[in-house]
Amino acid sequence: MSESKRRTAILLVSCVDQPGLVSAVSSFIHEKRGNILTLEQHVDRAEGIFFMRVEWDLSDFELDEEGLRTAFGSYLAKPKGMEWALHFSDDKQRLALFASKEPHCLVDLLARQESGELNVEIPVVIGNHRKLEGIAERFGVDFRHVEVTRENKESAENEQKRILESYEIELIVLARYMQVLSGRFVSWYPNRIINIHHSFLPAFAGARPYHQAYRRGVKVIGATSHYVTDQLDEGPIIEQDVIHVTHRDSVSTLVRRGRDLEKVVLARAVLAHAERRVLVCRNRTVVFD
Repeated sequence: MSESKRRTAILLVSCVDQPGLVSAVSSFIHEKRGNILTLEQHVDRAEGIFFMRVEWDLSDFELDEEGLRTAFGSYLAKPKGMEWALHFSDDKQRLALFASKEPHCLVDLLARQESGELNVEIPVVIGNHRKLEGIAERFGVDFRHVEVTRENKESAENEQKRILESYEIELIVLARYMQVLSGRFVSWYPNRIINIHHSFLPAFAGARPYHQAYRRGVKVIGATSHYVTDQLDEGPIIEQDVIHVTHRDSVSTLVRRGRDLEKVVLARAVLAHAERRVLVCRNRTVVFD
């Protein structure tokens, strides 16, 4: 069986730092005949918290999924006070894309999924406008229009939740969705909503940030992708990047280059989440390579 087809288990762990954690986890896997493929760990010294991501080949592993969960929980997780999550490489996450009128992030993610670059399923796009419906159709993805206004926001979010549940969605990606989600909606999907925005905030908050940046003669522009919380644009950051610009760049050039960067940064964030490489601690993330 090829390396890419082998079924693997992925274990994410966080707990209070203490001696012997790496040894305990790796020994547990080794004793059950698991072949560790990657093991990464990090200690936040300021907080005294240990983080680990370990992935191993299940070809000769002695425990089935239920047995693994039971054994690890009983013998290691509970005695060590671990918060942990177990995933398997053949479990594709089901994503919903929320979009408004700008197509660049939507098209990019759908294309990456279609090409196999993103090992996820995207069964539905939810839009508060119909402008991008044709793009979803071209990729063979269902489109659901849910109009959102100040007056109907609660009922609209209830309808969005109903749609998400009907498609068994695990992760929501805001592909330049120009509506602020309520705290109630965000609470339904903690650390399961990813957003993208330019990195001018808060210096260039509000409308037309690239025009503001142009007037100030900025030398770099950037993009930030993060988990959504009830504090607007202040959730745990997953991915960021910047590019250099000069006085020669017009507003339209800044917009174009900014959109290109937004696509890449959002895709990296979604990929990191899909590959189970992100651990959240308070309002920060640990993102393993």
